[in-house]
Amino acid sequence: MPSFNNYKHVFTPLKVGRTTLKNRIEFAPMVCDFTNCLGEATQNYVDFVESQAESGVALIHLGATPVNWEHAVDYPSELDVTDELKINSLGLLAEAAHRHGAKLSVELVHAGRGVHPRYLKGEWGLSASSIPIPGSHPYIKEMDQKDIEKVINDYVDCAARLDRCGFDGVLIHGAHGNLIAQFLSPMTNHRHDIYGGSFENRCRFPLMLLKAVREAVRPDFIVELRISGDEILPEGMRVDEVIEFLKVAQEYIDLVTVSAGLIVDPRAQFYAMPPYFRPRGANVPYARAIKQCPDIHIPVSVVGGLTVDMAEQIIAEGSADMVAIARGLLADPDMLKKCYRGKSEEVRPCLRCWGCAGNYASHVQCAVNPALGRTGRYAKVQKADEKKKVVVIGGGVAGTKAARTLVKRGHDVILFEKSSTLGGLLNDINKLPFKEDLFNYTNWLIKTTMKCGADIRLNTEATVENVMAENPDVIVVATGSTPARPPIPGIDNPKVVNVLDVDSGRKKVSGKVVVCGGGISGCESGLALAMEGREVTIVDMIPVSEFASDMMDLTRKNLFHLLKEYKVKLIGERLVRSIDDQGVVVEGKDWKYETLEADYVVEALGMTSNNALAEKLKDLLPDVYVVGDAYEVKNIKRANLTAYDYSCNI
Repeated sequence: MPSFNNYKHVFTPLKVGRTTLKNRIEFAPMVCDFTNCLGEATQNYVDFVESQAESGVALIHLGATPVNWEHAVDYPSELDVTDELKINSLGLLAEAAHRHGAKLSVELVHAGRGVHPRYLKGEWGLSASSIPIPGSHPYIKEMDQKDIEKVINDYVDCAARLDRCGFDGVLIHGAHGNLIAQFLSPMTNHRHDIYGGSFENRCRFPLMLLKAVREAVRPDFIVELRISGDEILPEGMRVDEVIEFLKVAQEYIDLVTVSAGLIVDPRAQFYAMPPYFRPRGANVPYARAIKQCPDIHIPVSVVGGLTVDMAEQIIAEGSADMVAIARGLLADPDMLKKCYRGKSEEVRPCLRCWGCAGNYASHVQCAVNPALGRTGRYAKVQKADEKKKVVVIGGGVAGTKAARTLVKRGHDVILFEKSSTLGGLLNDINKLPFKEDLFNYTNWLIKTTMKCGADIRLNTEATVENVMAENPDVIVVATGSTPARPPIPGIDNPKVVNVLDVDSGRKKVSGKVVVCGGGISGCESGLALAMEGREVTIVDMIPVSEFASDMMDLTRKNLFHLLKEYKVKLIGERLVRSIDDQGVVVEGKDWKYETLEADYVVEALGMTSNNALAEKLKDLLPDVYVVGDAYEVKNIKRANLTAYDYSCNI
């Protein structure tokens, strides 16, 4: 019997314009990279849309779709909705959504001054005013009347085409510093004509655009607007002006989704795309202000790293009518089903790492869901043709993923873990103050693996003898990695502590701290120590511009902003020569030595694969697979992917 007593508001229908949505969850738009080189929807895209529809969401948005391919494009691999010849591929997407009772919409966007230079046709980008983004495309033209009319016609043309293709709506992207926002914001609109100056004039172009789109589509076609409830920056648009704008705009739209901030500025970026460094729900206060305005009568949705539990509370307290989620549904497409059935504890948590937005070389991927966007044997765990006995060595990310997958395939699985709990290195790094998402994922990993049906043997270190005594058909080695120990003079000094010991809380440091290592681990640990009041310096032989280079760009920008905020000193192009009682002795490019004073030194100089046991076992059994860090030291995403892929072939 279905049980959703904890989510009565989430699973209540909502009237949006002339359409009734079956619940209060919409799939937030994001670029998924499932198009071909012509911008057409591939079979992967159709399958992706169908999987999201099957998840149970009421409304699906396909993300960041430009209204023209001349000066509107900000991301590669976007869907082309401008070409009548591609109408058939669009129709397939609509059919896929409708098969499972979901409504389908497209986020229409014009990047304005944020146009990607590689995809700009011509020399000039367009904006409300000729104000380029620092460090981006420098040639920005202030739009004239002809340009304005052309852009409005582009929006109308795309919306009407999607209406004919069987789509249920469009989401007009007016948030995060896109073209519509560039007209609305006093920060980017410095015009002196009827489209600039006063607040009324700044609203003119967006209102003309929304009115034209509304008139071009059928009455029950959903016109939704995405807007930054506040641009956060002092010189930007504030929530009181947004409310005034919506009082007029509501005549032309059926639903407003509230985000906040700007993509292009680290000070406001985390509102638009919140990483794990920042709290969830930062946009809710702005949605609440809009929702509770007595003069606004359309439904309000809110986005920003939200969960189903948060959605229930947000709707119940009257802060919004609907909640938009994307990354959570990528991490666990069955999230809504699990919550509906009263099994929310089984929901696989999203890490908010933004790995899903950082791979334009292929389709969207997820650090914790390696099946996302895959085809064939990797799309869904299938029963194996032959049942085998498999020994998995190691209970970290890769080992537990392998065990769970192999059990689903029907194999008999024994897992050896030398410690008293599963989770591996996650148990060391999930204690940092901004690692709540990773802490939740670790708990989920432990619980789901312990009850997956594998024979879990904790406090049992694998050896050649006890592994081979099980007479396995296959061995999966997931023995992880250990901290590297470079031969630096003084590295055994008592003031030197390993980054894992610091992150886990096993060892405490105080006073002046020098972190040796500018990778992700060193930067995160340095930030955490600075947040605790330590005076922190991070040093590495690579340039500062390459610190934490493996991190997704948007997350990395936010990290650097926080490092600056907490006054962490970053020193690049210095080789650590020795460590003594005074601190860390480094050598610069000029061959000069200097001492970085330190009360404690945190060693964060990388990890080394533990693969010695694997090499011994390969001599005894042909089917030995090495996965995760034991194969190559990378990250959670890579550990899950290698374990899953190998397991799907066993």
